[in-house]
Amino acid sequence: MAGRVGTGTGAPDPRLLRAAVEATGEAILITSADIDEPGPRIEYANPAFTRMTGYEAEEVLGRSPRFLQGPGTDRAVLDGLRAAMKAGEMAQGEALNYRKDGTTYVVEWLITPVRDTEGRITHWVSAQRDVTGRRAGEDRQALLVRELHHRVKNTLATVQAVLNATMRSSLSVSEFTRALSGRIASLARTHALITEDLAQAASFEGLLRAELDPYDERGRLTLEGPAVVLPSELAVPVGMALHELTTNALRHGSLAAPTGRLQVAWWVEEGPAGRALRWDWSEHDGPPAPHPTREGFGHRLLNKVLATQTRAEVDVDFAPDGLRVSVRMPLPGTAA
Repeated sequence: MAGRVGTGTGAPDPRLLRAAVEATGEAILITSADIDEPGPRIEYANPAFTRMTGYEAEEVLGRSPRFLQGPGTDRAVLDGLRAAMKAGEMAQGEALNYRKDGTTYVVEWLITPVRDTEGRITHWVSAQRDVTGRRAGEDRQALLVRELHHRVKNTLATVQAVLNATMRSSLSVSEFTRALSGRIASLARTHALITEDLAQAASFEGLLRAELDPYDERGRLTLEGPAVVLPSELAVPVGMALHELTTNALRHGSLAAPTGRLQVAWWVEEGPAGRALRWDWSEHDGPPAPHPTREGFGHRLLNKVLATQTRAEVDVDFAPDGLRVSVRMPLPGTAA
């Protein structure tokens, strides 16, 4: 009959079946029917199984697949597998297994009973695949979803705090609108930098340039320092502080004067308390920095919010030719 390859009796040629099983990329095991130790015993393992585990067929024949298990294998999964096999049912699941070299992999398996003409189970056929990469991707995605949920909650809380503080510190509707729009835009820039990074972090220089690059003309800006990466919980308040300093420099400081200059230098300090980021904001050749007549949002952000959220020490100096701000901020894993 056209389209059929077999032995002439209607049954597939066993040689073709074996060739198909040995050519497949899925690991195939055939074991005996007994599920109590020392069974089930492996009676056949295809080449894909040896590639996946590192064991040659002759090393596993006669042994129970249990030898692939180890301390990290979930007993609850194995108990569920045993219960399904004891009931004579097909079983599907995932477990952590160990290769010959001791490395681990996540195996997905589908175990099917083979029955004789009287319905008795004679063997078990197990089709297996290494899904370590897929599981790692799923775990990474779940982690990112949790981090995103956490960040969204924090961002909404930050927006609410910015809104309330801007209302308290604004003298008019137009001032409130301008200040709030700028602060929300700054938050958006910071979150864009964080989102672009797989580690969900942003560089200190990247935060600086996000605020200052539009005003870098005629060599007025000098930014000097090493590569320092800040996690999101530090990047957000630091980004807000840099925005307030930039806004103040544009309205009242060195960037408001044609000849004004701004220098920002930063470095990592090693000390008994651990690592800390030190940065100095220095304005020059601008109008004298006036002492604030009221506690505005920017002043409160530097002296209270930045110190509270990042454990930073902040020193503000109203120098004759421009504002000076020095900050010492502990980096993650260090004491204050």
